[in-house]
Amino acid sequence: MKNYLLMVLITLFSLSANGGSQANKESTIEPEKIIKFAKDVEKYAANQGARAFIIARVGRPENQLPKGIHYTHTAIAVYSSIQLDNGETAKGYAIHNLYQVEGKPNKSQLMQDYPVDFFWGAQQLKAGIIIPNEELQTRLIKLIATGENQKLHNPKYSVIANPMNSQRQNCTEYTLDLINAAIYQTLDTNQLKANTRAHFTAQKVKTSPFKLMFGSLLMDDVTTKDHKGKVATATFSSIYTYLDKYQLANSAVSFYENGTTELL
Repeated sequence: MKNYLLMVLITLFSLSANGGSQANKESTIEPEKIIKFAKDVEKYAANQGARAFIIARVGRPENQLPKGIHYTHTAIAVYSSIQLDNGETAKGYAIHNLYQVEGKPNKSQLMQDYPVDFFWGAQQLKAGIIIPNEELQTRLIKLIATGENQKLHNPKYSVIANPMNSQRQNCTEYTLDLINAAIYQTLDTNQLKANTRAHFTAQKVKTSPFKLMFGSLLMDDVTTKDHKGKVATATFSSIYTYLDKYQLANSAVSFYENGTTELL
């Protein structure tokens, strides 16, 4: 029984990392490798002509992730003018995230960071990259530049938030909400969720009801209160499937440390 409960906890902590979006995580990979990888990701996106793209990282060992889930944190990267520590300005990608509030895992906040920060807590140097079509990129850039993206933030965090309603939100649902706001050109949450229910397919979370119940008792950021029936949530892969279905993505790859890519 003790071993079974241990496995339950491992699965739930892995599940928590699925949406779990934490800033300033401790590095488990050599800093030099992270810096090089972050620069390589930027170069790849720039060479693809991306002004805005969807980016994802692996924040847990892959063998601990729920079946079918390959990335643990998703955000939007926008090519921007960046203020350096020495006061100079440089061009690069700023990443717009929803992160959990430190010490309050059931709450979230919006934060901007950069590729090195984004990958600092990664368990594997592998990036998910979806480059939307030109029109969607333009709309995402405008949404963020005007600050209207902040109107779509729900600080009530759940790692397995149901993207079909607005009761809770995680990083990937927030990214999906921004994408839909750009597609449908509205900030009306009710309309966005109606469109989500009509066109987006969430990914089922393949773990037992007992584990979910156990997790909701132990961890503030795990709840199924916003779900009816089987638990499903937004994932990086399900966002790609959605954009590909409606021909809104120019390309989508997994980008590896050695510079190779694999089509999603």
